[in-house]
Amino acid sequence: MQIKKQRKSNSDRSAQMRARLVASARDLFVKNGYAETSTPLLVSTAGVTRGALYHHFPDKQAIFRAVVDAEAAAVALAIETEDDPSLSARERLFSGASAYMRAMQVAGRVRLLLIEGPAVLGLAEMREIEARHGDETLRIGLEEAIAESVTIKLPILPLTSLLSAMFERAAMDVAAGANEADVLAVIQAVLRGVLTSGHGPLDVTDKIRPPGD
Repeated sequence: MQIKKQRKSNSDRSAQMRARLVASARDLFVKNGYAETSTPLLVSTAGVTRGALYHHFPDKQAIFRAVVDAEAAAVALAIETEDDPSLSARERLFSGASAYMRAMQVAGRVRLLLIEGPAVLGLAEMREIEARHGDETLRIGLEEAIAESVTIKLPILPLTSLLSAMFERAAMDVAAGANEADVLAVIQAVLRGVLTSGHGPLDVTDKIRPPGD
């Protein structure tokens, strides 16, 4: 008896085509950079028609945005995958820092997320993407660690933003050849300093006086 193969739905075919385009575009953006990657090259590399490309993405920037969003989501997933609920919130934060550094070592990821992304999409859009992925994971981790501590009272949003910038610079330094163990040691020391204090509670009401006051 012959068994008929189940036909793929239009939505399945569309999702596969989109994934194919994003994967091909990622390879080209990493290899050539955004400026040197043309839409005809995208079409020929993915083996699709121009109509198929423009059906899913209105222009080159749109497919680049999809690539960057997918990379940011992959980093967040890598951190979540290695999360161990049996650890303390602070230990989970340290573990997340290590997971982030490993995830950012995937070939091309630093270029896409930290160099080309801000240049092509602008800082505002990159921050929106980061807020939905990596920054959200970091914010939750910080909130949980702060909840365990009785020594600090810091506003979570600027804390998340500033520490996120530290992580990004650390990833760029490691990509440029810095020793990963040394960089992680500094990150852990900074996080430990943020989450503990030997001089009683830290309170943002104790304003830092500007120079000259």
